[in-house]
Amino acid sequence: MNGFPEAEWLIVDRGYDVDWSREPLIEKGTKPYIPGHKSRKKTVKYDKRRYNRRNRIEKIFSGLKDWKRVATRYDRSSTVFLFAIALAATVTFWL
Repeated sequence: MNGFPEAEWLIVDRGYDVDWSREPLIEKGTKPYIPGHKSRKKTVKYDKRRYNRRNRIEKIFSGLKDWKRVATRYDRSSTVFLFAIALAATVTFWL
């Protein structure tokens, strides 16, 4: 945890819900927004609205990976590549 930069809050998946990772964050002054496992006996409070906004960031990275596919031309077929470019142009124009 010492290698982490200082942050006001940290949002991660429930897979990181362990007490030994929460305590150093709280001591550093970082608020952990980690939902508890369903099998956890003691419930953990977190800001659900802020945690759900994490999904927006994941969608942005997913979109960047899709555009990388077009830019690096992973598709071997010229027809599929042309379709990917047309689709990317349509989505960009529509947004």
